[in-house]
Amino acid sequence: MHPSLHHLDHRPWPLPARPWTFRQSWCNLLFLHWPVEPATLARHVPEGLTLQTFDGAAWLAVVPFRMTDVAWRGMPSVPGLSAFPELNVRTYVEKDGIPGVWFLSLDAGHRLAVWAARRFFHLPYVYARMACRSVGETIVYRSERPGPGPRARFAARYEPIGPPSPAVPGTLEHFLTERYCLYARTPSGAYLRGQVHHPAWPLQDARVRIEANELPAIHGFDVDPAGPAHARYAHRVDVVLWPFEPPDGSPVNAA
Repeated sequence: MHPSLHHLDHRPWPLPARPWTFRQSWCNLLFLHWPVEPATLARHVPEGLTLQTFDGAAWLAVVPFRMTDVAWRGMPSVPGLSAFPELNVRTYVEKDGIPGVWFLSLDAGHRLAVWAARRFFHLPYVYARMACRSVGETIVYRSERPGPGPRARFAARYEPIGPPSPAVPGTLEHFLTERYCLYARTPSGAYLRGQVHHPAWPLQDARVRIEANELPAIHGFDVDPAGPAHARYAHRVDVVLWPFEPPDGSPVNAA
């Protein structure tokens, strides 16, 4: 049994009946969040999904981390293929009463992973030159897209402060982090839901020094890129994922 499946009490709905197929670990993760007027953020959410709010505000997130142990179930990790940095821009939605994550963009430092995620999962991945290293307790993170278009630069140093603890249900922290599915949309306009499972986030307060953050502006948001309203760190969670499928359980049409 995968280690994450020993922790189920926090999960908001039962595990899928079918077996999980993919595993990965998310490491040195930083949640950066800004409140945004719902009408502004709703323009980035396609029809068919409902933007979620907390105390009247919608929330935009920039999330840098490292992926490790990325592999199919039963297969070993492959050096050079199974670990790379990733940087997400996301918000929070629901469909048919099931809350989840909607990604505006996902930068990754691995060209094959970008191609596979775009081709098979219909997620808006973009290749970037990225580095994530530890200097003592401090994580030094760098990302920049190559080419003539917007560089989407991100550079930050961050470290945890204090002991880890799970988010308390009903709090903003819980709303922003405890999410167990994500939504994608095929070129034909059909929605897909991807379910995930991991232990409750071991969240810590974070000390953050942002040197560059062009991601909100690239997506059209006028927020202070170096001054998030909410920042939390998580050292690691081990994750399993199920195949993406339409929310109504019908066969996948990936056209």
